[in-house]
Formats: sequence, structure tokens, C-alpha cells
Amino acid sequence: MAEAPIRVLLVDDHQVVRRGLRTFLEIQADIEVVGEAGDGAEGVARAEELRPDVVLMDVKMPGMDGIEALRKLRELANPAKVLIVTSFTEQRTVIPALRAGASGYVYKDVDPDALAGAIRSVHAGHVLLQPEVATALLSQEESNNGTGRGGTLTEREREVLGLIADGRSNREIARALVLSEKTVKTHVSNILMKLDLADRTQAALWAVRHGLTN
Repeated sequence: MAEAPIRVLLVDDHQVVRRGLRTFLEIQADIEVVGEAGDGAEGVARAEELRPDVVLMDVKMPGMDGIEALRKLRELANPAKVLIVTSFTEQRTVIPALRAGASGYVYKDVDPDALAGAIRSVHAGHVLLQPEVATALLSQEESNNGTGRGGTLTEREREVLGLIADGRSNREIARALVLSEKTVKTHVSNILMKLDLADRTQAALWAVRHGLTN
């Protein structure tokens, strides 16, 4: 049986942009646009109603902006992965978005095929970080309370953390280490708790800073 398509919600205050995104994404066999929203508040409401797999979220919108909407979705424990849409002139918004729980970001002039690839990537559990943003995040994390706690991790947890930093999803980690996905999820939860980190993005950055990547 074919896998179900990735269900995507478009949140952007420009109708022309939404129409263009929908037109391209609807020709992708494995992606289905399930809805649209014109601002952050509507985006949150639609995400709760439709429960999409991925939300493609603009940053600058009237009323509730993309970052505030992202924080609201996390407060509601909405499981959708959020892919932020930004421009080169809005790079300063990327770090707050990632801290709020975004799975990554794309620039507004992204190649259409690259956009589809980004949606597939975050849906699979990967974190999308451009090198310059990763560097900025690392410099800001130097004072993080989890910095000196690497010694509390077991050898297996360090292996899992290294694979998280390599962008592997839980399923891919399970295959690589010959574990069940449930066991991997337990390891990830333990890692976040021991290092006092909020999410996989912070865990990946911690691993990069401490040389746990391959």
C-alpha cells in the first residue's frame, strides 16, 4: 500500500503566495495541501482543526505573527512540524523561531523542488539549519545549563545524540542501532531531560558543540 500523502497547511497573509504554493505542491504525488490561513491566529485555529503533518508558516503577518503562532501551537501540544518561511532580510527572526520549536526554515525565493524536499525532510523528523544560523545558535547556547552535563549520558544515549545531530529521524536511528522506535524515543526523552534541553534542535546543537557528530 502506498503511504498517505504529507498533509500541509499554508499560513501566509498574501493570497497570491498561497495560491502559488498550492499550485506547485498539489502536483507532488506525496504532498496534499489540506488548508490555508491568512494570519497566525487563523493558522493556529486551522492547525487544530485539520491536524496537518507540516505547517508552512510565514513570519511577518498582521496580528499574530508566525513566531507567536508557533509558540501557541507548542502550548497546545499540536504535533505538526512547522517550516518557517523567511527572507534574507529577516534572518534575525530565524533563531527565535527555532527556539520556539520550528523544525527549520526556507527562504522565500527557495527553488520549488527544494521546498518540496524541505517539507519531506521535516516530516521525516529532520532539522533544517543553514550553517550561518547554526553558528549563531551555537554562540548563543554557550551559557546553556546543559553544557557541562554530557558526562551523565550513557554510551547508547551519546550514540543516539550523535545521530540526532546528523539529522536522522527516530526511525532511521532505530535502524542504524538495531533498536525499536519506542526505545529510541525513550533515549531521546532521557537525553533532553539530562541535558535540560527543550527539543531535538537544541540537542543537535549541543552535539555539534561537543563533537558528537560523525
